[in-house]
Amino acid sequence: MSSPNDIQGQYRGTRGELFPLAIGVALLTLVTFGIYRFWGKTRIRKYIWSSTVGDGDAFEYTGTGLEKFLGFLVAIVALAIYLGIVQMLLFFAGLNYSFDPDTPQGMLALTGILYLNIFALVPLVFYAMYRARRYKMARTRWRGVRFGMEKGAWGFSARSIGYGLLTVLTLGALFPLANFKLEKYMADRSYFGDARFEQNGKWTALYGAAKHLFIGLAVLVGGVAIGGASQSESLMGIAGAVGYIWLMVGFVYYRVHAFRYMAANRTLGGEITFTATPTTGEVIKIYIIGTLVMGAVIAVFAAIGGALFAAMMSMAPMGNIGLVGVFAVVLYVIVLVLLGAMALVFITQPTIAHFITTFTVHNADALNDIRQRASETGVDAEGFADALDIGGAI
Repeated sequence: MSSPNDIQGQYRGTRGELFPLAIGVALLTLVTFGIYRFWGKTRIRKYIWSSTVGDGDAFEYTGTGLEKFLGFLVAIVALAIYLGIVQMLLFFAGLNYSFDPDTPQGMLALTGILYLNIFALVPLVFYAMYRARRYKMARTRWRGVRFGMEKGAWGFSARSIGYGLLTVLTLGALFPLANFKLEKYMADRSYFGDARFEQNGKWTALYGAAKHLFIGLAVLVGGVAIGGASQSESLMGIAGAVGYIWLMVGFVYYRVHAFRYMAANRTLGGEITFTATPTTGEVIKIYIIGTLVMGAVIAVFAAIGGALFAAMMSMAPMGNIGLVGVFAVVLYVIVLVLLGAMALVFITQPTIAHFITTFTVHNADALNDIRQRASETGVDAEGFADALDIGGAI
């Protein structure tokens, strides 16, 4: 039950405002061969942050496209040096790309070298994830007070690898442990002004949230195994379809209920508490409606474009076939731009709005005792996240 000392989250963004912004960002990103994406993502974040309101005060995103671009360039140089060192170590170990790919042994060796290079990037991927979150925290303000996050990217990377291996070795049974511990590691190093967040609770409580993940996985693996043993393709197909759908719904269920539990067991400054009540049904409904709308719009657009394409093919002289090809490329690009913009407008924004509007801050009077936090330096503006292509999220 709410009280006068509570703050209920509000979201004031609209599809009519976000859609032209998303279309413009996508087009400028295309014509600049991807360079504008740093400025484009900044513009979209500024819109979403400013649409998020608590107690009449909107959030503010203070990041810039230029610092993201410069961070990306620095990360590219660092990655090139890092991968060069990895290649030198492999060379001294007798592993290089000189193996003959036409022989089974050579192909096996080349595949092994490829995977060694991929695995060498794993620590940097987790490092980039922590740094990206730290950057967004450092560039976010509410009520004029900065958020912040302590250094700890390498510690997060080491823990992510350790908990990841533990999850694999236990066939996913300890996934809730890994998720809870990693989220707690980040939450306990986060601040609003001079007040520190603290994640409480028990990791075993997340098993309730993960139940549909385990059931879906059991149906998928068990059904396919039984169908394979009995040589029943129909059983394998049904089990595969049911298990996959159950697994996807279970993933949404877990994300929603884990978020609810973590929010309910998180404090700020030891006094301020939170409640979150998003529902799995609402999130799934958003995805279904958004997907149907996107599919319908793209189907109509594709039908019109296909008819025009066919007409051009039937009337174009042989010398103008190149123009038909240009039209096909333009049509493909327009479809990509529409898909990206509609996904942001019909899926991402409504999902964000649902989580925000079901989020409540309790004992809000204690916010008045929080003081400003010093501006943080040393954040790399998500450069590594962008360089490793894991920075696509808002």
